[in-house]
Amino acid sequence: MILDVRGVAFAYNSRPVLSSVRFSVGEGELVAVLGPNGVGKTTLLKCVNAILKPSAGAVLVDGSDVGQLSSLAIAKRVGYVSQRTETTRMTVFDTVLMGRKPHIRWHVSDEDMRKVDAVIRRLGLEPLSLRYIDQLSGGELQKVAIARALVQEPRLLLLDEPTSSLDLRNQIDILSLIRRVVDEHGVAAVMSMHDLNAALRFADTFLFIKGGEIVAHGPVETVSSDLVSEVYDLSVQVHRIDGAPIVVPSS
Repeated sequence: MILDVRGVAFAYNSRPVLSSVRFSVGEGELVAVLGPNGVGKTTLLKCVNAILKPSAGAVLVDGSDVGQLSSLAIAKRVGYVSQRTETTRMTVFDTVLMGRKPHIRWHVSDEDMRKVDAVIRRLGLEPLSLRYIDQLSGGELQKVAIARALVQEPRLLLLDEPTSSLDLRNQIDILSLIRRVVDEHGVAAVMSMHDLNAALRFADTFLFIKGGEIVAHGPVETVSSDLVSEVYDLSVQVHRIDGAPIVVPSS
């Protein structure tokens, strides 16, 4: 098991946000964290990455408690893609190279350069490698953020709303890319999502959160009309089209 979340709780100024959250993620598994706005999806990812310190519980990555690790040690294990990537006057190549920082000692090595080249090629970013990231589209910028996380060579990949503000084509491109990365690299991945239907198409397992607690956790068979209606306080029906579940609000 790569990720093991053990009873994590968190509060902002004494306001509980997460309560006794428990789940685990294995190699090659993509988990979608689902639930309404404000239920703690982003907070959960930040607790896993030790950006926030839980008030209770522990997060283990490959058996090591991230709360006891240095930021450098965490960066070697966990790649984090936030909702928004800051745009600066840096090229795509240099931005991706920044992901090698946890592994660089005295200077950038030939091995570092080769690994950056390899990830840029794998993600189809070669035509953009010398472009400045403040000149990129939303979809291109998200690919760069994922590439930067991948060159860290993490065991765990965290993605906070990876398709936020993207059009339909770019949503499919990014989620297909994440799916391919998980399958080919054998990493564990956790992504927070608002789009249920996109999540149902690409993820392996689903973590539904409401009121800071896990309501359900399991494979696609776990997802039912009653469950989605309960979590989102909205009457819905779950249908299947070409074998894939689709959530449709009731008329």
